[in-house]
Amino acid sequence: MPVEVTWWGHATCTVEDSGVRLLTDPLFARRLAHLRRRRGAVPPPEAAVADAVLVSHLHADHLHLPSLALLAPGTRLLVPRGARRAVPGLDRTAGAGALVVTEVAPGDEVHVRGGVRVRAVSALHDGRRLPFGPVRAPALGYVVEGAARTYFAGDTGLFDTMAEEVGPVDVALLPVGGWGPYLGRGHLDAGRAARALAALAPAAAVPVHYGTYWPVGMDAVRPHEFHAPGGEFARWAGRLAPKVTVRVPAHGERVRLP
Repeated sequence: MPVEVTWWGHATCTVEDSGVRLLTDPLFARRLAHLRRRRGAVPPPEAAVADAVLVSHLHADHLHLPSLALLAPGTRLLVPRGARRAVPGLDRTAGAGALVVTEVAPGDEVHVRGGVRVRAVSALHDGRRLPFGPVRAPALGYVVEGAARTYFAGDTGLFDTMAEEVGPVDVALLPVGGWGPYLGRGHLDAGRAARALAALAPAAAVPVHYGTYWPVGMDAVRPHEFHAPGGEFARWAGRLAPKVTVRVPAHGERVRLP
């Protein structure tokens, strides 16, 4: 059975495998602090329907409390270990048992439903709840293991043991950009994401984390970094990982993989 992936924008995706829906890093806002959604409509209410939600790290554009508040009671929420201590608002948003919050670290596995499990893996990224506080929770990626194996990288830089930790996968959802004109340490651009793709060697890949949010008042500053990463990733992948099928969906588009 193929996997279906809907890209809602930024790092927010719905992964459907064996009748189970998993949602990644939900961000359902028109604006977040200095960031404005410049492309793609705010996801519809059905985007918040999921059996489990995977939060990769504590940055507000990945762990967004108002978006988590839209989840149905009883939804399982996987967050990095230490998230509840680092983000006190998480427990208030979840309410008294409204969300089933599970903290995980690299190597942990969680059964979701049926034959679908989720395994947490490492990511190379600053996992703090910015702009304050020490690093109290790791940044994570996740491997969804059902009829297929789907790797959601979260937000990460390229690191030597990535392919070894992730293991064999069929589909890779890889970040290829960001929300501003410059990418700092611990990120993948289109070229580095293609290098990661070559090491992972899945059957199919989808670029994410680009072309959605941009700082207010900076529309004319390096607009190429907003618009181009998805297409650039596909071109780089054609050179470095020519056997991998790359799909570049529009916002809200569902694609069937591999």
